[in-house]
Amino acid sequence: MAIPDLLDRGAMIDPGAPCLIMGEERFSYREIQKLTNRIANGLIALGYGFDRNAGVLCVNDPVGYACTLGIMRACMAYVPVNVFHSGETIRNLLDFFDVEVLFYQSRFHDMVAELRPTLPKIELLVCIEQSRDDIPGLMEWIEPFSDAAPGREIPPEATAWLQSTGGTTGESKAVIMTHRQKHHITNMMLMTTMNDPKPVMLVSAPITHGAGGLSYHVLACGGTLVLLEKPDPQLVLAAIPKYGITRMFLPPTAIYRLLDQPNVRDVDFSSLKCFVCSAAPMSTSRLRQAIEVFGPVMAQSYGQTEGIAITLMYPEEHFVDGKIAPDSRLSSAGRPVPLLTKVVIMDDDNRAVPTGRAGEICVRGDGLMKGYYKAPYATSRTIVDGWLHTGDVGFLDEEGYLHIVDRKKDMIISGGFNVYPGEIEQVISSIDGVRDCAVIGVPDDDWGEAVKAVVELSPGKVVGGNEIIARCKVRLGSVKAPKSVDFIEQLPRSAVGKILKRELRDMYWMSRERKI
Repeated sequence: MAIPDLLDRGAMIDPGAPCLIMGEERFSYREIQKLTNRIANGLIALGYGFDRNAGVLCVNDPVGYACTLGIMRACMAYVPVNVFHSGETIRNLLDFFDVEVLFYQSRFHDMVAELRPTLPKIELLVCIEQSRDDIPGLMEWIEPFSDAAPGREIPPEATAWLQSTGGTTGESKAVIMTHRQKHHITNMMLMTTMNDPKPVMLVSAPITHGAGGLSYHVLACGGTLVLLEKPDPQLVLAAIPKYGITRMFLPPTAIYRLLDQPNVRDVDFSSLKCFVCSAAPMSTSRLRQAIEVFGPVMAQSYGQTEGIAITLMYPEEHFVDGKIAPDSRLSSAGRPVPLLTKVVIMDDDNRAVPTGRAGEICVRGDGLMKGYYKAPYATSRTIVDGWLHTGDVGFLDEEGYLHIVDRKKDMIISGGFNVYPGEIEQVISSIDGVRDCAVIGVPDDDWGEAVKAVVELSPGKVVGGNEIIARCKVRLGSVKAPKSVDFIEQLPRSAVGKILKRELRDMYWMSRERKI
């Protein structure tokens, strides 16, 4: 099946049911299905199809979401564009991805007008809201085209998305994501809907990243997607009881901000059945707090753009004998997704290591990328003998739970010892008043690299650096404890909420070469 087939299934279940809601706007399955058909028929009429790429430049928006499905229905590859990037970065992305068609919101018209002369590959521009200058509005442009299904078969190995990676540890790469790969994460999410046959999902994280792919299972169920332009904490809290939200996805940073709201315990969360945390590890202390506030609904998943839906921890797995599970369980990323993913921990010689020993997390299954766009060498280094090498370090415990120790590139070599920042960050995050933190290696004449903690505090809280160091020494010993602590108003993050450690490291290393 292709991704648009999931929309068609929802339309078959109940064509008049609400598919997309944003504010006062409501679109039924029948309306979205017809809109995507007309977009696809328009693209096909102009000769577009396989091996051609189209971008969408917009914030979370129902019509923008429909454009992404219309692109895929025409057998084109959808290129998500991060609206929070600079104009130059967007120009480079559109050029590198060979984008020939661009749908965009009118709020970005000036940017598009400025970039247009530098993007000769773009042949068609369509403004989502209304026509402007010589650029047609979407409704004007699709008016001549039929709202019947195009009848073009989409094979599962066709490219669905061309997705830029997060690039938290270096240069971003472009991932070729097939319809089969997208179905992999859809199947994973469907495994969480046993008690939620008609889901109502709040989509507040950008649809250009994880929230987009995590939404498709709702279409297959004939459920409803409620969109917010951004994950503003108060808007999220208000939306949950208003729409009877049953499921959500947010990265840890956004969850922390929800938990820090003074009225969070006054909100009725009784409709929630599944709250997925993904995109980055979550502090176990904050996870316990989330379970207490939102209820027994928290789920965790681990994946990458290159290999989505690697592990899943169901809400019930957060409990043992009726009580919240110990940290040894909560700190894991769950078990490999049943029937879909195989996970093996390998050493530097690509050999499997025993249970409990750390090594590189390697994955195989239908969720693997087709490869990196226009980068066969990078692809061959990442997928070796059918195994995706994630670049993450972790271990599997006796119960089959995967524990992510850290990114390989984030490992600190201090005094000849390998130090993984993840376990240090867990300890620091458990300290009252710490909102988030990052542990990095900084140059040191004696140690080679010294462990430094960069800490973001919750509003109005005061925590001392010596207190943080002392706590880490007690829990982890002096080698792993930070040698220094810096406080920062806001840690640098990617669009999906991942802390950009490379930006922090750059502040301390400057012109000095880091050896790992």
